Amino acid sequence: MGTLDLLILGRLARGSMHGFGIAEYLHEVTDDLLKIEEGSLYPALHRLEAQGLIASEWGVSDNNRRARFYALTPRGRKRISVEATNWRRLTDAIGRVIDPLAE
Repeated sequence: MGTLDLLILGRLARGSMHGFGIAEYLHEVTDDLLKIEEGSLYPALHRLEAQGLIASEWGVSDNNRRARFYALTPRGRKRISVEATNWRRLTDAIGRVIDPLAE
């Protein structure tokens, strides 16, 4: 699973949201470090939906526009749990290698 897919699933674990909102959330919560472009975000959302990890339905956004809202499926909830554990293990291992004070 790619990093963008993991970020999307992680956000949707907190509740459903439309695509633009997901991008804005990721941008804000990372203190402007991550800016997800539409050309990457929407193909990822479609791919995750095709894999059965998320589902979508039409709704109305906060600014009163029609938008597609995405939510985790039960399969997606299981997957984010496994992937988050794997991610933590990986980042901990990398931290031990690159941090000279970690020993």
